[in-house]
Amino acid sequence: MDRRKFIENSMKGIAGLAAAPAIMSLIACSEKLTENPNILLIVSDDTGWHDVKYHGSEIKTPNIDKLVEEGVELNNFHVSPVCSPTRAALLTGRHPSRFGILGPISGGSKSTLPKEIVTLPEFLRSKGYNTAITGKWHLGLSKEDGPLQHGFDYSYGYFHGQIDPYTHLYKDGTKSWHRNDQLIDEKGHATDLITNEAIKFITDIRNKKKPFFLYVPYSVPHIPLKEEQKWLDMYPDITNESRKLYAAAMTHMDDSIGQIIATLNENGLTDNTIIIYMSDNGAQKSWKSGPNYYGNKFPPADVLGDNTPWKGWKTELYQGGIKVPALIYWKNKFHHTKIEDVTTVEDIYPTIAKVLDEKLNNEMNIEGKSFLECMNGGKMPNRILYWRTDKVMAIRDGDWKLIHLGDTLDKGENELYNLKEDPYEENNLIKQFPKIAEELTVELERQRKLDII
Repeated sequence: MDRRKFIENSMKGIAGLAAAPAIMSLIACSEKLTENPNILLIVSDDTGWHDVKYHGSEIKTPNIDKLVEEGVELNNFHVSPVCSPTRAALLTGRHPSRFGILGPISGGSKSTLPKEIVTLPEFLRSKGYNTAITGKWHLGLSKEDGPLQHGFDYSYGYFHGQIDPYTHLYKDGTKSWHRNDQLIDEKGHATDLITNEAIKFITDIRNKKKPFFLYVPYSVPHIPLKEEQKWLDMYPDITNESRKLYAAAMTHMDDSIGQIIATLNENGLTDNTIIIYMSDNGAQKSWKSGPNYYGNKFPPADVLGDNTPWKGWKTELYQGGIKVPALIYWKNKFHHTKIEDVTTVEDIYPTIAKVLDEKLNNEMNIEGKSFLECMNGGKMPNRILYWRTDKVMAIRDGDWKLIHLGDTLDKGENELYNLKEDPYEENNLIKQFPKIAEELTVELERQRKLDII
């Protein structure tokens, strides 16, 4: 649907929407909402499957762990293998390749989030929400393509994909830190600044007559990393210095998440706030620092994240690159459970709409599906899952997953895996099941033709 048409249609009945009841028959406590819930959406950058304590990691993440213990664990949650595509899918409910976003948006990239798309914050704003982002944007590198152009009432953080945590400059020295899409200079660690602004939005900035949607995408544990000694001292048993720094960054972020949750508690907002946490992609294995950040300012990192037990890393379409920690929590509304069905980042948008009992117009072309029914024992519908980057692409139908190692279908090789029998993708079955591979290749080609490039 055209964004302008959507806004015009939405405004016709905007009066009273904030108080409109929504039927919650599929939620654990099947009552009507008297007011729409606040939504806090937290995204970490490059957190691997085995980098949260509840997955057995040595990294301390008590606040994330508590949300999982009391909330809904999305135990089979999938994203894109790199940052900008996941963020595009999160905010649109569609495959990012539909917009030509195949990798991290950089200075030479022509792809940004199209302004005509009805984003999740735009949709929520039409339902009476006050919308804000504090953190990483990475869907446009200037105010012309910033968050205020895509449904956010308030914006703070940085435009680019990676920054120096203290100077907040991009790797080539470009300024990126902003408030309301206007470049600013501030002192402090990015994790603390992002957290403090999120807290300030909750306590002071927001319109308290409206429910809020607060999107908090952190900069860590993405490289380059630098942490205060107090966070490093928490890991005396980790001998590898780059892994210790990564762990410190994760715990610093987790502590910050705890501060935001404490703010919700102190302001009587917890009972009516949905909290979602996810990583944007699997962990990065290592990093060669090179000449970036003003002449080797940051040392190379030989060990960063941990995607155990899955195969692969960030940028790859093996499970290690796309299967990440994720959860959704709503105190006394969502009973604790673990969803084993396959869910994806595209599903967040329609799930939120379902919670609000709001229908999404077919013209919006949302490709995700609500997983709300799964919280009460329902099943996700059968569907085709599709990924595409500037280097590889993949298709999944049920337990079968075909990966094409090439940026075009006429170049490269195919690999075929049965994830039920082989979740760690150790046995390439391309020769044993040629018919299944052929069928999936046909579907991959069909999906590819739906992309704009």
